[in-house]
Amino acid sequence: MISLFYRKIYIWALFSFYDMVQQIILRNLQRPKKGNVYEDIEWLGNSLGFVNGRDTEKMANQILLSVLDEFAKVESVSSEQIARELNVALQRVNYHIRSLIDSGFLYRDRKLIFLRQGSVKSAVEEMRRDANRTFDNLSMIAEEIDQTLGLKNRP
Repeated sequence: MISLFYRKIYIWALFSFYDMVQQIILRNLQRPKKGNVYEDIEWLGNSLGFVNGRDTEKMANQILLSVLDEFAKVESVSSEQIARELNVALQRVNYHIRSLIDSGFLYRDRKLIFLRQGSVKSAVEEMRRDANRTFDNLSMIAEEIDQTLGLKNRP
């Protein structure tokens, strides 16, 4: 489903990924000025829909930043580590980690959390491939619907 709201584009793509539903949200937001990695991470989180309007404390961005800081040092991190580092309840951390996992940006193996493909760029590129596969499937089914109903493309 594609809908436009106040110059922001929200694209919802649902598909099966390792027997789970993946949801990717894209918001077309103005890029931050160069030179500040923290603003870049906040922009990334907002653009990929990791943050919602109810997150007044910007906890999602704090968690994302903390997770990425940890990945710069080690390959994996646990929710418990992030909760201790940020001094917040584990349930709150898990809530935000779950949205990062549901989008395909992160993945979990037992109690450890990993960045998909080991880097932010690679994770985003994997998400792009996931979305493209979804759109390919949608296009194929749409063509079958058109053929069945006798609908023609407009010239």
